[in-house]
Amino acid sequence: MIGYDFVTLELDDLDEERKAHAPDLHLVAAERGAPVARCSCWWRETAEIDGQRIGAIGHYAAVDPAAASALLARACALLAAEGCHIAAGPLDGTTWRRYRLIVERGTDPAFFLEPDNPDGWPAHWAAAGFSTLATYTSAVNEDLTIEDSRTDDALARLAAAGISIRPFDAARAAADLRRIFTLSLAAFSHNFLYTPIGETEFLSQYAAVLPFVKPELVLLAEREDRLLGFVFALPDLLQARRGQPIDTMILKTVAVDPSAAGIGLGGVLVDLVQRAARTGGFRRAIHALMHETNRSRALSRHYARTIRRYALFSRGLTR
Repeated sequence: MIGYDFVTLELDDLDEERKAHAPDLHLVAAERGAPVARCSCWWRETAEIDGQRIGAIGHYAAVDPAAASALLARACALLAAEGCHIAAGPLDGTTWRRYRLIVERGTDPAFFLEPDNPDGWPAHWAAAGFSTLATYTSAVNEDLTIEDSRTDDALARLAAAGISIRPFDAARAAADLRRIFTLSLAAFSHNFLYTPIGETEFLSQYAAVLPFVKPELVLLAEREDRLLGFVFALPDLLQARRGQPIDTMILKTVAVDPSAAGIGLGGVLVDLVQRAARTGGFRRAIHALMHETNRSRALSRHYARTIRRYALFSRGLTR
């Protein structure tokens, strides 16, 4: 039987990205002095499921199933000792960061900002006693000439309610992103495994992609000075790396303030951004990383076919 040594790293020993995520513990499994698996664990300020505390396992990597099983077993024991009832992962502390694994890759190539993983990693988690906690999909609309026939009537209703829709204004990017942050906290607060993050981290995430933003692909719905909804989309820059023309946009986020729920605003934003993409020369739209039960996936069914599936895993803990 293979024996592993386990080393706990301090925050100052981590790279800048992982340090910024402030895990409660970072664990490395080593064999004959060489690292063979690693993960971070979070147990403070994590989400709950039906009142049961979740311990998150993220920043995950392993070279083989045996190392993975040893690492995940040790991580689960540590989380149980801290009073967690469920271990979930891969989850970098919060769903605002990287989480999930690709479990059905399909034949379509990777797209910009899509997380990737070795195909064997889902089996690592299954072998360690984890089962699927939640599933997600990405889908592609390959015909942007299709328009939602309900949009024109919905736009008239929105206008009568004092709601207007405009593109992102690069000249006031900081102000718009702060408003997007505030709305996101409200819109996603009931999402599965939701926990908030700070404004600084949120703005840092979006600042990283601002150079690639096309204002017409980021739409904001407002009533006077209040943001009620937005859709955030980006060009698929990975197409250029493959030597292809960029003809695909990635629909990354759709959010509607709870006070504006039920008036069709989300559907209007999705339809309008696809129309804007078509006008801008795009041919396809990827609806990215949708939870199977999210409203955004229901909207996507009007247009798109599934190209990829992902899963988040969990395991019950006992002390």
